[in-house]
Amino acid sequence: MIDKTELEKVINKALEGSKMFLVTLKVSKDNIIDVALDSDEDITIDDCVAVNDAVLNAFDRDDEDYELTVGSYGITSPLLLPRQYRKNVGYEVEVLTGDGRKLKGVLADADDEGFVLTTTVKKKLEGKKRPELVEEQERFNYSDIKYTKNIIKV
Repeated sequence: MIDKTELEKVINKALEGSKMFLVTLKVSKDNIIDVALDSDEDITIDDCVAVNDAVLNAFDRDDEDYELTVGSYGITSPLLLPRQYRKNVGYEVEVLTGDGRKLKGVLADADDEGFVLTTTVKKKLEGKKRPELVEEQERFNYSDIKYTKNIIKV
């Protein structure tokens, strides 16, 4: 079976100097390898082929039989890493909190511990007869979130 730690080293070395980064790496007991990459810019098929080739060069298929898939992390997939959150600052997202609240808003800021979400809510303001739309910001730790997904508008 392929050593996942060694595989991760090979992939990260192949990504050095690029805007790409490893999001997920799965190695099944049957040596089925699934690599998902993300980038601060676009990922091309050539980028995926380069990482694929780096793995093929490092792990001889005659010594170790494996199946390899290298692809870009899907835009509809949940954000997993702080770097993905930082990349998506300014975009609309859907957040499911650990306590079951589902929120939609704009990712206002992100750091290594968590992020800030700006939502628009109706509130009755003092001295006003009717509720008005007001922007509120709320900070979340990554550990308090079940998922955060981009909202895709067409």
